[in-house]
Amino acid sequence: MDELAAALTENRKAVDAMMDAIGKVEERWHVPRAPGKWSPSQVVEHVARALEESANEVAGRPAKFPTLPRLLRPVVRGLFFNRVLKTGRFGKAKTNRAMDPEAGPASPAAGRLRLEQALAAFEAECRTRLEKSTTIASGIFGTVALTDYVRFQRFHTRHHTAQMM
Repeated sequence: MDELAAALTENRKAVDAMMDAIGKVEERWHVPRAPGKWSPSQVVEHVARALEESANEVAGRPAKFPTLPRLLRPVVRGLFFNRVLKTGRFGKAKTNRAMDPEAGPASPAAGRLRLEQALAAFEAECRTRLEKSTTIASGIFGTVALTDYVRFQRFHTRHHTAQMM
């Protein structure tokens, strides 16, 4: 539990940093930083969706993430998931349609609430999962340690927080 608690604390700090960043981009909440890029509102929506769908995956419920063939999951885990955990950085990548928001929360206050609710759901499912197992079955990465999955979410949130600025 100590490892998971520490990972959840660090993940919460990453979400808190995103909430702080919202205050710095309020004037351009719906304005993309460049043509073809997301607005801060869309970035927040993407991260909230990722947390919600990750909560579903942790709980063993269907998630809106792609489900890769079983033979590819270890490859993606090695080339992407483990690399992110090792470096703490995401490379350039496209997300799937379900995680690609056309719009986001209407206001910065709604964005903060959206993030808080998604994070609370994710944290609750992680704590519940730990009562049964220390691993989860991801449709993208295969079987991974729950603590590593939480760490991955932290790096994902940090990646997108930087894009808001």
